[in-house]
Amino acid sequence: MDFLLPLLQADFLGKPAWLWLSFLGIVTALLAFDLGVLHRDEREIGVRESLMLSAGYISAGLLFGAWMWAELGATAGMDYLTGFLIEKSLSMDNVFVIALIFGFFAIPREHQHRVLFWGILGVIVLRAIMIGLGATLVSSFSWILYVFGAFLVLTGVKMWRMADAEPDIANNPLLAFLRRHLRVTDGLRGRNFLVTEPDPRTGRPVRWATPLLLALILVEAVDLVFAVDSVPAIFSITTDPFIVYTSNIFAILGLRALYFALAAMIHRFHYLKYALAAVLVFIGGKIFLVGFIGKVPAPVSLGVTFGLIAAGVAYSMWKTRGQPAST
Repeated sequence: MDFLLPLLQADFLGKPAWLWLSFLGIVTALLAFDLGVLHRDEREIGVRESLMLSAGYISAGLLFGAWMWAELGATAGMDYLTGFLIEKSLSMDNVFVIALIFGFFAIPREHQHRVLFWGILGVIVLRAIMIGLGATLVSSFSWILYVFGAFLVLTGVKMWRMADAEPDIANNPLLAFLRRHLRVTDGLRGRNFLVTEPDPRTGRPVRWATPLLLALILVEAVDLVFAVDSVPAIFSITTDPFIVYTSNIFAILGLRALYFALAAMIHRFHYLKYALAAVLVFIGGKIFLVGFIGKVPAPVSLGVTFGLIAAGVAYSMWKTRGQPAST
């Protein structure tokens, strides 16, 4: 067993391999408990269960941040918490689009958890690729951070201008591509992503995709699109790939669990998009302030981000008071 020690101590993207393996072990255990124990059977998840499940994931994420603070120092701990809040805040916009996707395909609530759960596995892989690529670019070309900053500012301005617009799922190019290249059943087939059914032309059994699989692919695509905003945003806080990745994954785990509670009251968060746009402009803008005032401290970034999001939530709740809950 002695030969394992050098491998565990080996450097991987700036941190010992055992740190990465410990994190992946924690995430694997959480997901196995989620699917294998809590949701072994397909059923509808209520608001109360959604809140409790999300609280569990958020607690795990915060405990991991506390451990990071104690193990790697206060700076790393504060950067993690800031990245965690930024990712969770920006990912809130995913909820709006995911709800539209589920509505478009008429996915029953008892099957939505299955889509979100398997989508998490895709997120873990895709975010790893994007963050690894981002870390390589930042280490090789320091000026790339200014490109990230300009992109975030422009994205924030665009988000502000288009806050009232809704994605057109029916005319989505990816959906059109999938329907051209896949056999798709005319309706759901229970909880299955793929089924074997006769080809109407030949009568021979062939594989068909179901609308549940199309929903899963679109949910993954949505996360990829939003990651283009959130990953550069966290790189503006810290360029440590371990902090960027772990804060990303823990934030997304908690938000996906919270989806069922948020989906029931999406109409109450209409003005949150303006707050998210302001967060992107602030994060992107502070990259350009480094040359004038130095790096903005992580506590300031955390406080401003929290303040903007809190203001967006409070204003949304006040403006939409008395409105009926979504069905």
